[in-house]
Amino acid sequence: MFAIVRTGGKQYRVAAGDKIVVEKLGGNAGDSVTLDDVLLAGEGSELKSTQGLTVAAEIVAQAQGEKVIIFKKRRRHNYRRKNGHRQQHTILKIVAIGGEQKKSKAKAAKSEAAPAQTAAGEGAAA
Repeated sequence: MFAIVRTGGKQYRVAAGDKIVVEKLGGNAGDSVTLDDVLLAGEGSELKSTQGLTVAAEIVAQAQGEKVIIFKKRRRHNYRRKNGHRQQHTILKIVAIGGEQKKSKAKAAKSEAAPAQTAAGEGAAA
């Protein structure tokens, strides 16, 4: 299955297991991200409805692009300006397309431990 998602003002064709480089997204390596803006989805030549469809991704790394040198010069006016820029990027690994997200063991253990702590806290207060 494939999908076309929009993030950072650009569109990307993705499938499960793909790695893509997108404009900087907030988060650290290992965090999961949900891309909600799905423009098209399908399998083979058949298209599916994109109503409520999401793409689950995991941040692999936060990186910088190649350095771009900006040089301005006006001849005969002794005007020269040199500047450089490196764009911030996020490398994503697509985990799943279509709402079915794989839960990591750490998140599952954390969500199971939270209700137990709140129940103990309520019992101690009463």
